[in-house]
Amino acid sequence: MGYKMRVFLEMIKFEHTVFALPFAYLGAFLAVRGMPTLAQLFWITMAMVGARTAAMSLNRLIDRHIDALNPRTASRALPQGLLSVAEVWVYTLASFALLYISASRLNILCVQLMPIAVLILVVYSYTKRWTWACHLVLGLADGLAPLGAWVAITGSVDLPGVILGLAVGLWVAGFDVIYACQDYEFDMNHRIHSIPARFGMPVALHVSRLMHALATIALTGVGLYLGLGFFYWVGVVAAAGLLIYEHRLISPQDLSKLGVAFLNVNSYLSLTMFVFTLLEVLL
Repeated sequence: MGYKMRVFLEMIKFEHTVFALPFAYLGAFLAVRGMPTLAQLFWITMAMVGARTAAMSLNRLIDRHIDALNPRTASRALPQGLLSVAEVWVYTLASFALLYISASRLNILCVQLMPIAVLILVVYSYTKRWTWACHLVLGLADGLAPLGAWVAITGSVDLPGVILGLAVGLWVAGFDVIYACQDYEFDMNHRIHSIPARFGMPVALHVSRLMHALATIALTGVGLYLGLGFFYWVGVVAAAGLLIYEHRLISPQDLSKLGVAFLNVNSYLSLTMFVFTLLEVLL
């Protein structure tokens, strides 16, 4: 059982939860302009774990035949037979159950909005089969993290939470475009839709830069709307600097540092924004 769990966690890249989870906390802290209760933070964390685990499990299930053809992904658990389809379905349903339990412990609006979130999580995995805008759907799914945390605290959908969700959505969509560049040739040959496959890598990287510029503007909008102070703005400036650095690491001719740009830089960005926003609301 322990081995299977380790294989499953590796398959869904559980460590990538660090991208969206700090922004969920950020949404919670900004919603209350201080410290949420420990119970709220716990159930927000459980909701995030449930949502992301279910989404990644579904993605691996739905894409298992495509993954088997792609040399980059052929070693994943399902193509290799390290996990069965039935086993991954069990993990998926258990994760959705965790999401529902967590939502019910927060407030009724979280429960009411949960079907919309689940629909977006399910639809995303199919979008690469018919539209290059699949990156935006992924951004929409991850943008629900801070907005969902805002709703969990306030029991309402408010403009600052929406703008924060937009910022996260654009940020995630932008780095997903970068990530898709490594599959450019495979996607072209197998009619998988993505911005790099549709428009070419030079245009795709320009689109990614535009998305990240808009994400920075949205983070600025949150700060202005809520009247946030020094520490928050330090976080925004640091995040903008990290995005600039991310784009300097890669080019259409050289993707050798894509892993650093994708995982390391974006992890630092998420944690940086959380830490400085935490300092802002507490100090």
